[in-house]
Amino acid sequence: MKLNEIRDNPGSTKARIRVGRGIGSGKGKQAGRGGKGQTARSGVRIKGFEGGQMPLHRRLPKRGFTPPSRIVYNEVNLGRIQSAIDAGKLNPAEPITLESLIKAGVVTHPRDGVKILGSGELKAKANFEVATASKSAAAAIEKAGGNLKTLRKEDAPAAT
Repeated sequence: MKLNEIRDNPGSTKARIRVGRGIGSGKGKQAGRGGKGQTARSGVRIKGFEGGQMPLHRRLPKRGFTPPSRIVYNEVNLGRIQSAIDAGKLNPAEPITLESLIKAGVVTHPRDGVKILGSGELKAKANFEVATASKSAAAAIEKAGGNLKTLRKEDAPAAT
């Protein structure tokens, strides 16, 4: 195959129709835009206008609330941490923190810290310094012989 032999698949492209070039072309006069007015112009269109009837987006009630200072944690299961320890990405002798989890590739973005969840099994004795943990995760960490230090929001490292 040579560069000059490369072609698109047949029927994959469509020829452009030149509009507004005389009535004999079939797309003359108003060029397929209908009558005059706002809809015949470029760039301007009434979005959601229903001919004077109250539009749907105004008929429906407003719902919900987004809290301005919502805390979003990275949720990590114990099984995922154990697999990272088994793969040699995490060292159980050092404290497991947000930075060490990012470095190991367990967590990608810092967000507001890490929350440890109890799914999976932790066999390694490890010390955790994280924002928070579920009750089942805390029990599993204690059972494996490690300890858990939870950091309050003020003490947690700032998300960058």
